[in-house]
Amino acid sequence: MPSICFYFQVHQPFRLKHYDCFKIGHDHSYEDVLKNREILDRVSTKCYLAANKTLLSLIKRYKGKFRIAYSISGTALEQMERYRPDVLRSFQDLGATGCVEFLSETYYHSLSFLYSKTEFVRQVGMHKEKIEELFGQTPTVFRNTELIYNNEIANFVSGLGFKGIACEGLDHVLGFRSPNFLYNAPRNNKIISLLKNYKLSDDIAFRFSNKEWKEWPLTATKFAHWVHQTAGNGENINLFMDYETFGEHQWPETGIFDFLAHVPGEIFKHPDFNFKTPSEVIAAYPTRGEYDVHQLSSWADIERDLSAWLGNSLQHDAMERIYGLEKRVKETNDERMLDEWARLLTSDHFYYMSTKYWNDGDVHKYFSHYNTPYDAYINFMNVVTDLEHVLEVEYESKEALASTVMV
Repeated sequence: MPSICFYFQVHQPFRLKHYDCFKIGHDHSYEDVLKNREILDRVSTKCYLAANKTLLSLIKRYKGKFRIAYSISGTALEQMERYRPDVLRSFQDLGATGCVEFLSETYYHSLSFLYSKTEFVRQVGMHKEKIEELFGQTPTVFRNTELIYNNEIANFVSGLGFKGIACEGLDHVLGFRSPNFLYNAPRNNKIISLLKNYKLSDDIAFRFSNKEWKEWPLTATKFAHWVHQTAGNGENINLFMDYETFGEHQWPETGIFDFLAHVPGEIFKHPDFNFKTPSEVIAAYPTRGEYDVHQLSSWADIERDLSAWLGNSLQHDAMERIYGLEKRVKETNDERMLDEWARLLTSDHFYYMSTKYWNDGDVHKYFSHYNTPYDAYINFMNVVTDLEHVLEVEYESKEALASTVMV
């Protein structure tokens, strides 16, 4: 009996305000409060509230047989708490049905695993506590930032006690095999890899409103037919996508909410199909081999690699500069300073610096509030320079003075 596993990523970064070189040493506030609230309000109206209402009605209509999962970043949850508690309550209402699973991720939606395992563990722990606090669940399945994955990450996450990890289903790794089965990380049967079916997922997330697509318009009936064709060649079909697909990336005028409202009913017309959350899928099916990924992969762009965040010298320079402050920041034992620094680790800041202006260029420009990647880099580095200044003036100079007095 094949299972459909819907998982939605919900994330909002703390965007930086315009910060020129004249502010360095004088202005230690970095967040663009108005922009963050403006975007959260817009996405809340167009996506979160409308999609949550639709999904809650589906859960009730099908008496719990329709089941879904979310991964909500800590930065998104903080902004909901601060600006839109009504949106947070709507997610909590979904969680209260018992039909929704909340996954674990890095609190600040960062690439910390690549630069600091210590910071990675700290952020995963922070996120776990936040999910427990707000939703009363302890996550057992992990979703790394942007589905960044390889064998090393799978094994490390296994050591943290997670039983499953979401990742991209890569054709060159799978070969003739299907992503519609569960797989183990190599020589590790304690962690299960849930592979995204990128074709079916992207048909909704990216192609739904494309009138040039030969399959347009995509109806719930047509999509369910494609899903049903996997019968006999799959046990779980993982449909992973950004939640903003509904209403923000695919506007309501495209019919995306009508599609969402009718897909479960069309899928249920085949008696062998059901819906499960990630942990339920893991409990229901055996693994069918190893998923052996040596190179770092992600779900971004056509390359499915890390070039969206580490594809040029600007991004590498910015990453190394901000992670280079970790020791100094943590030695301050100042929670405010630690939070300020960690917000600058959010992957979006580096995504805005991408210079990939070919097949994926429009996608990168859509998400960025900067005119150019170079503007994003300069603005970010000005902020980092000020943070270095604060560390030197407010902390290191005080420590030096204190040691002198003691002598």
